[in-house]
Amino acid sequence: MTEDERAAPPLELWGGVECTIVRLGDDYRDQTIETGHSDRPEDIDLIADLGVTTVRYPILWEAIAPDSLDQCDWRWTDERLGMLRERGIKVIGGLTHHGSGPKYTELLDPEFPQKLAQFATKAAQRYPWIEQWTPVNEPLTTARFSALYGHWYPHRHDHDAFLRALVNECKGVAEAMRAIRTIIPDAELVQTEDLGKCFSTEPLAYQARFENERRWLSLDLQCGMVDRAHPLRPMLRKAGIAEDEIDGFAALDAKPDLIGINHYLTSERFLDHRLDLYPGHEVGGNGRHRYVDAEAVRVAALENETGIVPRLHEAWARYGIPMAITEVHHGCHRDEQVRWFVEVWKGAEQLRAEGVDLRAVTLWSLFGNVDWRFLLAERRGFYDTGAFDVRTGTPRPTIVAEAAKAFGNGRPFDHPVLDSPGWWRRPPRLYPWNGICQPLAWNGRKVLITGATGTLGNALARICEHRALPFCLTSRAELDITDDDSIAAAIARHRPWAVINTAGFVRVADAEREQDACIAANADGAEKLARACAEAGIKYVTFSSDLVFDGTLGRPYVESDPVSPACVYGISKAGAEERVQAVMPDALVVRTSAFFGPWDRYNFAWHVLSALNRGEAFTACERTEVSPTYVPDLCHAVLDLLIDGANGIWHVANEGRVSWYEFARRIAERAGLDTGLVTPLQAAVEPGMNVLASERGGTLRALDDALDDYVREMANHSDLTQPGTPSEAMIQIAAEDDLVAIDLAAE
Repeated sequence: MTEDERAAPPLELWGGVECTIVRLGDDYRDQTIETGHSDRPEDIDLIADLGVTTVRYPILWEAIAPDSLDQCDWRWTDERLGMLRERGIKVIGGLTHHGSGPKYTELLDPEFPQKLAQFATKAAQRYPWIEQWTPVNEPLTTARFSALYGHWYPHRHDHDAFLRALVNECKGVAEAMRAIRTIIPDAELVQTEDLGKCFSTEPLAYQARFENERRWLSLDLQCGMVDRAHPLRPMLRKAGIAEDEIDGFAALDAKPDLIGINHYLTSERFLDHRLDLYPGHEVGGNGRHRYVDAEAVRVAALENETGIVPRLHEAWARYGIPMAITEVHHGCHRDEQVRWFVEVWKGAEQLRAEGVDLRAVTLWSLFGNVDWRFLLAERRGFYDTGAFDVRTGTPRPTIVAEAAKAFGNGRPFDHPVLDSPGWWRRPPRLYPWNGICQPLAWNGRKVLITGATGTLGNALARICEHRALPFCLTSRAELDITDDDSIAAAIARHRPWAVINTAGFVRVADAEREQDACIAANADGAEKLARACAEAGIKYVTFSSDLVFDGTLGRPYVESDPVSPACVYGISKAGAEERVQAVMPDALVVRTSAFFGPWDRYNFAWHVLSALNRGEAFTACERTEVSPTYVPDLCHAVLDLLIDGANGIWHVANEGRVSWYEFARRIAERAGLDTGLVTPLQAAVEPGMNVLASERGGTLRALDDALDDYVREMANHSDLTQPGTPSEAMIQIAAEDDLVAIDLAAE
C-alpha cells in the first residue's frame, strides 16, 4: 500500500430520502408525504444508526414557499435538519428535486434563476452551517421529462423548450450558489446528474452520438465548456439561446465542487432500427428513422460496456472533478436490491484503487418511493421498498440496510443470495435475438424446500430459479418432516442456509376424520423441522392458514388477533404456529389464504375459467369473504421476508376482500367470459369473513392487479376446456369455507 493510499479517507456511506416534488398540471406530488417520511421524525435516528455520514435532504422551494417567497414555513426543515445536526450527520441541502418551482414560476420562466436564487438566500440565512448544496437535482433529466417528453410541468414536447428549461436550470444553479456563498463563503456545489450512455445499431450511430454528447450538456454548461468549438453550441443558438448567455457560464460560479452520479440499471439505452426483433415494444423515431429504444443491459455485445464503473471513468476523464455516487436504488426483489448495492460499493472501491477521486456511495432511497416506475405521472400507489420498508408506517430495515450498515462501519458483508449474480449479469435477461440463452444452474448456498408434489413447493422452486436462488426441492421420500432421522439426513446432505416448509396434510374435509394424521403432519412435522433448523442455525419458514380463525370477528384479521380455529385443520395449523415459535422464536410463520396461480389446477380461479370456457354455470358462495392470494406474489414476498431475516407471524395476502361469488365474477370479467354463468349459492350459509390484513407489512399488491396478471397468464392454456373437478364440488368447498383444501394441495 502506498503512502497516498494509507492517507486516503475511507469510502463514505451517504444516504438520501426520495423527496421529489413534481408538478402535474395544477397538482403536486410530494414523495416525502407519500412514503410517510414527512410524518416520521424518528426516521432521522434510523438514518444515523446505519452509519450514514452525509445525507441528501430536502429544503424544497415548493414545500417551504408554495405561495410566495415572502411567506416561508421552515418548521418542518428546522426540526429535521436540527436532528441531523445533533446526530453529527452532514447535510447536502436540496432546493428543487425534479421540480419546476412553486406556481409563481416554472422552468421556462425567464426569472426562474433569480427566483431560485432568492429562495437560496433565505435557505442559507436559515441554515448557515450547511456546507454543501444541490440547488437543482438532475437538471438534464428534469428538463427532458418536463419539456421534451411532457411527463411533468410544463408538459412540453419541444426540443427548443427542453434546451431553454435546461439553460434556466443551470443558470438557476449558478445564481443560487452565488447567493449562498454571500452568506456561506466556502459553500460547495454538489451537482447531481444521470449520465446513462446510449448505444445503437450502425444505422442509428448518428443518433447515439448526439444523445451521448447531449447527456453531458448540463455539466458542460456549468463548467463553462460550451465554447465556440462545442458540438452542441449551434443547437443551443438555433433554440434561441443567445451567444452571451452561453458564454456567460464561464464567468458564473457554477462549476461543481463535486459531481454526483445517479445511475440505474436501465439508464443506458440501445437504439435499434430492427423493429421486428421487438414484438410489442413501443416504437419511436427522430423523423429520419423509426427505432426501438431498448435496454442496453439486455444486449450481449455490450456486456463489458454498460454499468456504473465505465460511466464514472468517463466522467472522471472529462471533468477531473471529485465525485460521489449519489443514488443507488433498484426497484426489484430483495436479493437483486442487495446484489446491486454490493456491486456498486465494490465498483466504487475498484475505482478508488485506480486513482479516481470518488468520495461516497449514497444509499437511495432510504424509505423507498411511490409510483416512480411510472415516472410519477400515474397515481397507482405502487410502493418500491428502499433500505427500509415503510408500508405499515413503522420502517422495517431490509437486508439492504444491513449491508449498508456493515459497509458504512467498515465491516465486510456476506449473504447467501450474493452467491449468484444479479439479473443484469445472467443470460436470461438478454433479448431473444441475442441467441438461445438457457438459465444457468448457479452454484451456491441453497434453500431447501419441502413439498415437491404440491402447488406451493413447486411455485417456490420456480420463483427461486427465476431469481437465481439455488434450491433443492424435496419429496416425502427424501425428507419426511415427521421423521427426525430423515430431517437430519436431508439437512446434512444439502447443507441449506434456509428451509421453507410447504409439506403437510392439506385435505381440510378429511382432517375431521383423520385428526391424528393431520396433527402429525401439520403440527408435529412443522415443529420437528423448526427444532432441527434451530439446532443447526438455519433460517426456517413454514406456512399457516386463515383457518386458524373462525371468521366471526366481523373485520379482517391481523397478526396479533387471537386464534380461534373452528375445524381440525385450523387446530393443526394453530398448534403448529405455537409449537414452532416455542422451539425457534426466530422462525417465520406465514399465514395466507385462498391462493390461486397460473401453474396448477388446484385452485378456485382455474375451476372458474375451466367451467365458463366450457359454457357451464359456476356457483359460488356470496356470504363468505376471503382474501385471495396470487401465488407468484406470495412466493416473491415470502422470499423477500426470508432474505430480510423477518420472523414471527406474518399475514401475506393480496390487498382486497371479496366473496367467493364476487371473486368468480371478477375472473370472468377479466377473461371476457359470460358473467351471467356465475350465480350465487342458494344455501343457508352463515356469514363469515376469513380475510387477512397485516399490521406488519405483509400486504401484497391489489387483488385486481394480480387478477389481471393471472388472466393474461392463463389466456393460452389449452387445457382450460378439459374436464376438471366438477363445479358441484367447488360449491361445497366454498360453502364450507375451506378452499385451502384445494389451494394448499401438497403431499
